[in-house]
Amino acid sequence: MQLSKKRAIFLGLAASLLFSITFILNRLMSLHGGGWIWSASLRFYWMLPFFLIIVACQRGLKGLLAEIKKDFGAWLVWSTIGFGFFYAPLTFAAAYTPSWLLASTWQVTIIAGIILAPFINRNASGIQHDFRSSVIFSGIILLGIIIMQVRHAQIIPAENILKGVTPVIIAAFAYPLGNRKMMQLTNGRLNVYQRVLGMILCSMPFWFILNIYEIVVARSTPSVDQYLQTLVVAVFSGVLATILFFSATDKARADEKQLAAVEATQSTEVLFALIGEVVILGSALPDAYGVAGIALVMLGMTLHSLKS
Repeated sequence: MQLSKKRAIFLGLAASLLFSITFILNRLMSLHGGGWIWSASLRFYWMLPFFLIIVACQRGLKGLLAEIKKDFGAWLVWSTIGFGFFYAPLTFAAAYTPSWLLASTWQVTIIAGIILAPFINRNASGIQHDFRSSVIFSGIILLGIIIMQVRHAQIIPAENILKGVTPVIIAAFAYPLGNRKMMQLTNGRLNVYQRVLGMILCSMPFWFILNIYEIVVARSTPSVDQYLQTLVVAVFSGVLATILFFSATDKARADEKQLAAVEATQSTEVLFALIGEVVILGSALPDAYGVAGIALVMLGMTLHSLKS
């Protein structure tokens, strides 16, 4: 059992590394004038054929379609929330704030998962003690993130912070909400690949609507570079990272405390994004605030892992 929990944590960390690519490339696309709607929707269009091939090779398409037909309305709602309301706000925010700030704000999802748990899982009573520990450890992580970015936040215009932070907070709640509700809906009857493919398919109406708006109203089409960059995001973040993270949450779905620990691994996206900023975008190395923040993030992560 302990080995399974450690594997879930490791999978979460690996997913975090790949997810960090999203923040960096979305920022690059926004700096080069790429529309945020295309940056968001193209990722899922690229992901669709990958997961179709995977599930078809597993002979799981028939089972997936049968599950969707059982409750199409629920699939449509939670897929739109889990993928649409998660990723569209992230790409919108990339136009106003750097990747490090997006990755920092995104860590609200650590607390979001804990806040949402009692409302999603009605049988979560009797584990308040475990949740108290999770809140404390997650609080240490968030404190580290605040300290790590406090110097940078002082030089960002207030309007940009509002446009960058608010959408990411929405995304931070939408992602665990959609993910957990879909786990409840499928109840282990589908594997990770089937569940992700089903969510991609059922989120398509949301992306189609946004694309129609972009073409008809904004009169915008994606650039060649945007096609290529969203393909990279789709492969590394959309396919590989999503599979790793959903596999980790599947392993921990029966244990709310362990599930919170797995979701807390996403805090390391800040570290990976910061490294990416330095290496790819040429940003300065962390100052004393950054070093102190990194130390607190790693402390919170270690405590989460040990306690779980």
